[in-house]
Amino acid sequence: MKKMHVKTGDTVIVISGDDKGKTGKVLETSPKEGKVIVEGINIVKKHVRPRPPEENGGIVDVEGAMYASKVELYCSSCKAARRAKVKVDGDKKIRVCAKCGKEF
Repeated sequence: MKKMHVKTGDTVIVISGDDKGKTGKVLETSPKEGKVIVEGINIVKKHVRPRPPEENGGIVDVEGAMYASKVELYCSSCKAARRAKVKVDGDKKIRVCAKCGKEF
């Protein structure tokens, strides 16, 4: 397993590609592939077969996976992409913004 800098539920901003500058919430992570799925980012068309027959098939828009290196944590107080630094509080490790110190 590879270590990833983002977790499910984090708010991230896209730093490169067609969706550069857009923010969204991480829905899924795949550490083995090094990819993430972000809500509302990298929308792709998916052809869906009607299963069971009562459901409608067709072409639907879904979020596609993208490399985790293309996203960075979004600090809501700085309003920018920031790296995380780990702050040790007793026996807990907390990720905080490297610039302002606010918790992610």
